[in-house]
This record gives sequence, structure tokens and C-alpha cells, in this order.
Amino acid sequence: MSRTVYVNGDYVPEAEAKISVFDRGFLMADGVYEVTSVLDGKLIDFGGHCKRLARSLSELAMQNPHSDEEWLAIHREMVARNDIVDGMVYLQVTRGNPGDRDFAYPANDVAPTVVLFTQSKPGLAESPAAKTGWKVISVPDIRWGRRDIKTVQLLYPSMGKMAAKQAGADDAWMVEDGFVTEGTSNNAYIVKGNKIITRALSNDILHGITRAAVLRFAAEAQMEIEERNFTIDEAQKADEAFITSASAFVMPVVEIDGAALNGGKVGPVATRLREIYLEEMRKAAI
Repeated sequence: MSRTVYVNGDYVPEAEAKISVFDRGFLMADGVYEVTSVLDGKLIDFGGHCKRLARSLSELAMQNPHSDEEWLAIHREMVARNDIVDGMVYLQVTRGNPGDRDFAYPANDVAPTVVLFTQSKPGLAESPAAKTGWKVISVPDIRWGRRDIKTVQLLYPSMGKMAAKQAGADDAWMVEDGFVTEGTSNNAYIVKGNKIITRALSNDILHGITRAAVLRFAAEAQMEIEERNFTIDEAQKADEAFITSASAFVMPVVEIDGAALNGGKVGPVATRLREIYLEEMRKAAI
């Protein structure tokens, strides 16, 4: 069954969805994106995604083509037209098509390109991996310095994910100056003595929407949180580890560079945080 895709104001069959070869998203990776999960036909933490989208666009001096209310209407229409019960809505905004290739930004009168598409993921919240946990490897972090902007520059994270796959692992944690920054598409955490440790927000990592919610829920549950850098060696000696992302929610990590954590079993902190997150997000979904 063909999906319906949104392109610049039109809802079209995916086979008919087209953008210009001169679009700067295609030529320069000059664009940003967001991914909003859908559970039971409702959008998860949508307000957070709108806020981060606006920030990413602002940091790149790009126009925000829609208000939050308009974005919500478009997302709901995409969910309805594609019969999404559990899954994701992907949104990308680029600087648009200036008519030719040029390193310089086009004038402000060039309209941004807006594309949305969906992915159906039945049983998204019941992933079997949540019971067994992920294995991760470490790779050097050689990305640009503004990882806080959620751009479509995803080549190196893709390379990291492929390196993990080739090593028989599920994901890669990136390391810079001896410290873990984040996963290929997620924020990274360790647990030691019931303390949750994760890198503090800066330009070095993405300001995860799921991260913010999980840390808020953890604090409300009287869990201790320490925002600081940690090494792979420290992570290998931790009691537990986990990642957070919009599509994986809270996912336990049971092995780091071949070293098993908690006997290779999913730990109680990650398990409880996943339960709390899904319960609270379902209540607040729109």
C-alpha cells in the first residue's frame, strides 16, 4: 500500500513526491528534521519536538514555515491518511531551492522545502529488545561541532550504525577527547549505585526531547541524576546503561565494547524508567 507523503502543502502518493535537484537539503545537507513517535494513533511529546524544531531553524537562520498549531494539524492529517496506530512521523525542512548550486545562502524570499512521511511500526512500545537490551561498540566522534542542531547531516552516524552492525552490535557510542558524547541517534547514560549519569547539554550533543522527559520523570521518582562526562572504561564498570530516543524510548544497554553489564541482563533502573516514560507519555499524547 502506497503511503501518502506531504510535500510543500500537498498530500501526494509517495511515488509522486518530488523535490528539485537544486534543493539545498539535497546538495548541501542544509536542513533540519524531527521525528515524532505515534502510539495508539496519538503523537508523543509533540510540543517538545516543535520547540526543538524552532530552535534548530533559528540557529541556521532558516524560516519556520508553520506555527505549532499548523504543524500539529499536518501531523494529525499524516497519521490519519496513513492509518498509523504505532509508528513515526518524519519531518524535514530545508532552505529550499534557489534555482542553482551555490555555497552562499539564497535570499530570504526563497521558500523552504517541507516534507513529511510516516513509518508504521506495529507494537513499537513492545520491542523485544527492551527485554534483552542492546550491545554497543565505541567509535571516534568526528562530527561537526554543532550537534545540538538536529540537521540532516547524518552520514557519520550512519557509518557508526553500520560499524556496529558489522560488529554484531546494535549501536555505537561516539567518543571525543576520551569521553562518550552520545549514540548514533540517541543520548547515552550509565547507572552507578542508583545514580543516573549522563553528559550535560552543550553544543556537543543533541538536546534530546526524550532525554528531557526521562530525566524529569527520574527526578520525580526520587532518582539521583548527575550530568557529567563519562568514559567507556567507566561505562563498562557501571551497574547499568541505557539510551533514550524518540523511537526507542528508554532502551537498556547490556554490553559495551564486549564487556557485559549486570551479567548481561537488563537492569531495574532502565526497566522502571521505560515503564514510567511510556505510561506518562501515553497519558499526555495528543
